[in-house]
Amino acid sequence: MASSLIARRNARRKAGPERGAPISWMGWSRIVLRLLSLALALLVCVPLHLAYRKIHYGSPFPRLFLLLAARSVGARVRVHGVPLRRDVFYISNHLGWVDILALGGASGTAFVSAAEIGKAPVVGWLARMNRTVFITREDRMGVADQINRLREALADNWSITVFPEGTCTDGQSLLPFKTPILRVLEPPPPGVLVQPVVLDYGRVAEWIGWIGTETGLENGKRVLARRGSFRLEVHFLEPFDPRDFLGRKAIAAEARSRIEPAIEAALGKPLRPFGHDAGSVRYVAKTADAA
Repeated sequence: MASSLIARRNARRKAGPERGAPISWMGWSRIVLRLLSLALALLVCVPLHLAYRKIHYGSPFPRLFLLLAARSVGARVRVHGVPLRRDVFYISNHLGWVDILALGGASGTAFVSAAEIGKAPVVGWLARMNRTVFITREDRMGVADQINRLREALADNWSITVFPEGTCTDGQSLLPFKTPILRVLEPPPPGVLVQPVVLDYGRVAEWIGWIGTETGLENGKRVLARRGSFRLEVHFLEPFDPRDFLGRKAIAAEARSRIEPAIEAALGKPLRPFGHDAGSVRYVAKTADAA
């Protein structure tokens, strides 16, 4: 028992600072070095991207930047399966901002994101460069306009990724899928397929997850302060034709029926209920008494 506790404590120390814990001077030095690495990647990729766009519409450089950025922050991405290159709607589980670096670098996909991200300095600019589609959850009256923009983006970008849980989890859980964003598939655009994706961070999943009351800035500093690297397995599962399913709820259910067992296979155990409240998606964690 004691040896097990020591092993878990050593694993946590190796992972990096815990939520709310102060960052050591070594952690700050890693943050600075990684930020410099990201800045260097930007200095290389942005001018090449802007020059390329003058002669050709598409550009490979946002994807190259995301690939370099994922490695700079410590992710060692391994791709399993074959990502479709165009006419694809990726549906993935979600743990945090590193997901976007890894998925974008692996496939060149654009993303659907909350409108607040578009207003953030630097991050919003980078998101727009990668052709992110910004939506507002609270804008019930503007749903039709948002769906139209998604349809245009899917035709324009060739691939779009959504995180239907609507928030980040811990890699051990899977929240209910929100289906309004899938209205773009009612009816599906011609030739578009859906490809489920599973992101597996292994032992560091719960530590990496942007969960609980932690802010984005706090999570970013923790991840950047981490010593060493971590593996991230990106599993592109078999795609399916959304025309074979009646409506967005059936499409979401089919995607979930493929994602959930794949996560459990990676974990080697069943998923557990998510243990944190998530107000953005109106999820309330079950207490032990309620369970």
